Amino acid sequence: MGTEKEVRLPDIGDFEGVEVIEVLVSPGDRVEVDQSILTLESDKATMEIPAPWAGEVKELKVAIGDTISEGDLLLVMDAEEGDDTPPAETSESSETGSAMSAPAAEEVESVQAPAPAAAEPPPAPPASVVAERPPGEKAEAPPPVATLPEDATPRKAHASPAVRRFARELGVDLLRVKGSGPKGRITKFDVQNFVKQSLAGERPAAGAGMLPEPPRVDYAKFGEVERKPLGRIKKISGAHLHRSWITVPHVTQFDEADITKLEAFRQEQKEDAAKQGVRLTLFPFMLKACAAAMAEMPIFNASLDADGEHLVYRKYCNIGVAVDTPNGLVVPVIRDVDKKGVFELARELGEMSARARDGKLTPADLQGGCFSISSLGGIGGTAFTPIINAPEVAILGVSRASMKPVWDGEAFQPRLMLPLSLSYDHRVIDGADGVRFTTFLAGLLSDIRRLLL
Repeated sequence: MGTEKEVRLPDIGDFEGVEVIEVLVSPGDRVEVDQSILTLESDKATMEIPAPWAGEVKELKVAIGDTISEGDLLLVMDAEEGDDTPPAETSESSETGSAMSAPAAEEVESVQAPAPAAAEPPPAPPASVVAERPPGEKAEAPPPVATLPEDATPRKAHASPAVRRFARELGVDLLRVKGSGPKGRITKFDVQNFVKQSLAGERPAAGAGMLPEPPRVDYAKFGEVERKPLGRIKKISGAHLHRSWITVPHVTQFDEADITKLEAFRQEQKEDAAKQGVRLTLFPFMLKACAAAMAEMPIFNASLDADGEHLVYRKYCNIGVAVDTPNGLVVPVIRDVDKKGVFELARELGEMSARARDGKLTPADLQGGCFSISSLGGIGGTAFTPIINAPEVAILGVSRASMKPVWDGEAFQPRLMLPLSLSYDHRVIDGADGVRFTTFLAGLLSDIRRLLL
């Protein structure tokens, strides 16, 4: 019989009110020392909490969605006798860092990262290759792949968030990888070695399902250079954008909206907005118009299910807003846009943008989006092709409005025209629906009274 002990959240650095996003054990489970029991998510980062003792889980004290801080009770367990070692920070190789300290930049997880895909077993060499060997020459056996036996007892992979993300990007099932780190912990090197050995039998030619590596260039031989590290947020968003770009078939529809009357109305309301402490820009009107267009065409408020055979239609309307910050681009989410007025949206948008620039967004602020808007109108440009924020199926790009002569049937009239760039997932949305959406949206923006109908 073991000793009943309480497992509390250790020191995880300068974090308070961290959300539980994954519970990795259940009552009755037996855990080993340093086996991950919870996954927490702070601002743009995830971290795993290891078990301080070996034993059996008796009772869970937290659930997914709870927010916890240092010292909070996580679970009660029957620790094995003789294991009286107090909880301590788990040392880890320089590649992965400590699982209980604040995550390093390379351990940051994308908020909207998909679930890991199972790796396919390495293909056997084709028969034609065997037949072409000279008579009497022995076939050279490929190096053994570092995998666990197929009949091994199921377990949870012992790896840091950075290694989990790295394996997910390569499509590697960590349960098939044997760890070489302390207590069998899987390192980045183990994942790389697994992939190399898996491909040793038959390496695909470049272009046949493999992306060629970019060439390494010695820029210094052409002149003076300076090397600076890529910002943390850009590293995070870069991986997510790259995944979206190569996995989602993008199509971009360009259009224009006549916002002459809308701009006049906005100018009329600026004084009233200022009295309420609100800065009234064009963006709150864009939010309301997009929410109405999504209600008219629900396909734009859907996502492709993981099985690739179903669509998930949302019954709520949350819209992500791309915000340019000193540290990079972030996309906080404005919730229930369809239920809020323009002034309320303007106030919330201002508060959210300020928190984004100050680096005070919470993980909840960045989740649950249905559709995104990226506006570059305050900077310039005429059109661009925004990248879809998967698993959303569309994103609207807005450029700078300009005065143009527009033919009204009798004469050219000066009209304020707003460029729109709608990128959409062609697996879900057809080109005709893309045009219908921008046409409907342009109609709403040209006569804002239609939002009342």
